[in-house]
Amino acid sequence: VQLVESGGGLVQPGGSLRLSCAVSGFTFRLYDMSWYRQAPGKERELVARISSDGDSTNYADSVKGRFTISRDNAVNTVYLQMNSLKPEDTAVYSCAARRVGRGRNDYWGQGTQVTVSS
Repeated sequence: VQLVESGGGLVQPGGSLRLSCAVSGFTFRLYDMSWYRQAPGKERELVARISSDGDSTNYADSVKGRFTISRDNAVNTVYLQMNSLKPEDTAVYSCAARRVGRGRNDYWGQGTQVTVSS
């Protein structure tokens, strides 16, 4: 099983980034997918989640209206489009997979660093 995040980097406040998480080793379409983030000295928080079929999404209040989660089941990839980035969005962003019906995540990626700074 592999979940490989990409797209992180350094961006100025107000800028945009698009994160990708490419997965392999399990049946992607059977899993809800999520993005989490963890900033230094803070607990990990759920940023966004998308259902296995892509029909349902939910977001942390702190990113609503700025971030969009999406997925392409044909290429086993989940995305996080991040717009209007703020310094407080700086964190390591990780994707996670949860089999439909389970109460916890089954698989995690290693994470990608996002730094928002001028």
